Amino acid sequence: MKNKAVIDALSALANEHRLAVFRLLVQAGPEGQPAGAIAEALDLPASSLSFHLAHLNRAGLITQSRDGRSLIYAADFTAMSGLVGFLTENCCGGASCAPVVAPTQKKRKAS
Repeated sequence: MKNKAVIDALSALANEHRLAVFRLLVQAGPEGQPAGAIAEALDLPASSLSFHLAHLNRAGLITQSRDGRSLIYAADFTAMSGLVGFLTENCCGGASCAPVVAPTQKKRKAS
């Protein structure tokens, strides 16, 4: 991933509403969600949601497709993986890293 694409993606995610939209679409999986369902789930007005979706789309983080009269938005998992890969490239200077524990996971106590 090139630096400009990384900066665009991180800039797009550096907003409370866009981050919430992106996380919702990641949870939805490859099937995505219609714009109306996203607006309802996040309690966003349609005009605001449209602005945020366009920003995420320009940054290459989501895709848009049409299903009849509905616009379906989905996270671009390839772009997401590329972004995470860029951020973690050369992690720990090539040395073996300690496993990362997500905030929702609990560390196990040694027996």
